[in-house]
Amino acid sequence: MAWSPNRLWARLPAYIRDVRADDDCHLWTDESGNGAPLVLCHGGPGLWDYFDGVAGLLRSDARIIRWDQRGCGRSERRGPYTITRFVADLDAVRQQSRAPRISLLGHSWGAMLALRYALDHPERVSRLIYVSGTGIDPEETWRPTFHDNINQYVGTDAARVAELRSRDRTPAEDREYTILQWSADFVDPATARQHAEGMASPWFGINLECANTINAEVRDYLRDQDVAARCGSLTFPVLIIDGARDRRPRWAVDSLEQALPNVERVTLAGAGHMPWAEDPEGFRRAWRAS
Repeated sequence: MAWSPNRLWARLPAYIRDVRADDDCHLWTDESGNGAPLVLCHGGPGLWDYFDGVAGLLRSDARIIRWDQRGCGRSERRGPYTITRFVADLDAVRQQSRAPRISLLGHSWGAMLALRYALDHPERVSRLIYVSGTGIDPEETWRPTFHDNINQYVGTDAARVAELRSRDRTPAEDREYTILQWSADFVDPATARQHAEGMASPWFGINLECANTINAEVRDYLRDQDVAARCGSLTFPVLIIDGARDRRPRWAVDSLEQALPNVERVTLAGAGHMPWAEDPEGFRRAWRAS
């Protein structure tokens, strides 16, 4: 029988909290720690929560709320897949936290989601932590550099990556292909595969429909909207955390930093796209100092 995220959701143990969006879609969430609520938005789109490390670092300082976005991981697999819908889902998670205002931490695509939520609902956000995002300039300004960086890093795995990319893949090959790609997001080749394997375990399968639809909408939004002007209206504190050796060029985030009136930026020298994994103490210091 084929694997189904919805069947997996139905078997979840009782301690996992089930949040329902306003259209009755089931969203997987998890809480740990004590203090003011901090909601974590994972990257992708089309992936699932991989924030075990972040929760371990910060749970003594905050009540950590993790969730799988609609159609992804342990959440119910159904659309629609739109930014507006995801913002509404995030607000359902906030409402479940019983807090009128929350801190938000978003990583990669999740950084864009958290920023968009903050722009749409600034009165519901007390603080934004923007981790390893790609900024607010059109995608074509930075993506060619990103692809060049990835191609240089893949090295001995390049032939296997190209071969898997060129044809239909089995579920096991999908996981292998993804791990090879994710390995490039870490700096040290000696530990990169281990980190990538950890992110892919358990493996829920990437929701490609979600990824393609949301990515297309993000491209249109950044091209057609004056996002910088909207960012200028945000008054709560924003912390930008970068890994200096992220394959996505860090200068892509400069215009976002310049547009925000209350912003601090911390760059961790020895880290890549998942800075909490490669410099956990630096990541926690940045969080606590801001």
